[in-house]
Amino acid sequence: MSGAAAAWPLAARAQQAAKLPTVGVLWHAGSAEEEAPYLGALQAGLKELGHVEGRTILENRFAAEQYHRFNSLADELVRLKVDVLVAVTRPAALAARRATTKIPIVFVLVPDPVASSLVESLARPGGNVTGLSQLALDLSSKRVELLKQAAPNILRVAVLVNPSDEDMARRSIEESRTAAAPLQVSVEPVEARTPSDLAQAFSFIIANRFDGLIVTSDPMFFNERGRIAEWAMAHRLPTMMFNGEMARSGGLMAYSANNPALFRRAATFVDKLLKGAKPADLPVELPTKFELLLNLKTANALGLTVPDKLLAIADEVIE
Repeated sequence: MSGAAAAWPLAARAQQAAKLPTVGVLWHAGSAEEEAPYLGALQAGLKELGHVEGRTILENRFAAEQYHRFNSLADELVRLKVDVLVAVTRPAALAARRATTKIPIVFVLVPDPVASSLVESLARPGGNVTGLSQLALDLSSKRVELLKQAAPNILRVAVLVNPSDEDMARRSIEESRTAAAPLQVSVEPVEARTPSDLAQAFSFIIANRFDGLIVTSDPMFFNERGRIAEWAMAHRLPTMMFNGEMARSGGLMAYSANNPALFRRAATFVDKLLKGAKPADLPVELPTKFELLLNLKTANALGLTVPDKLLAIADEVIE
């Protein structure tokens, strides 16, 4: 009798723990440390809504920039029967959708969710998927224009793309070329599928005498931001990045949505879904704030004088 009584609290605690809401997150990088700015933003947003350790379980999975791992990691989270699945980047979102049609999915950092067939429309997603787009493709033309303003003498620009996401690479190139033509700037794609491919890509850029570089939106490039910025600096190449952290890491400039704000906002989607909302009824959200970052330290090292009109519209000037 006493043994049964002693066991009861343990069983009760186990049952209570089993009822805790669980959120699975598919990350592109290799660890919590690498994802710290965005994991921290997501956790902060969840905390504001009452989802703290002990009340909500966060199951993080890290693909370490190996896109093929998204499928197995998504399957793993589905087997854990998470209540909501958060997928960071387009490849992660596509893997999550392949893994389940029942568990609600919230995507973050997906350039064009309609064209990717993740949702039927932004206003009416349909199915079990919704989330937040960062409009990376829509910003491609603006990035070309801003780079030309910062470095007026550029004539040949390399556009660094990752062919692992073929559709994203193709559309980024098309958008960049459309914007470059009126500026009398030629644009040529340079591919890098993995970090080990970057050295060959850099060699190609130098051998072909490009005088500018645009780095397209890709998780692997973000993770290698320090290396890319260091190489561009060494070869005196003005570089437009797709994320503010990349300019802070030494890139000349960056133009993007406020990505930490998107992750913080993603917590609101998670909260609503945990409370019973249906993904089909939650419209996809687009960013409302875009940021231009200029790294004057890098500009000085490159011998560039950034125009006053560009400095005037910058959201952050790094000195």
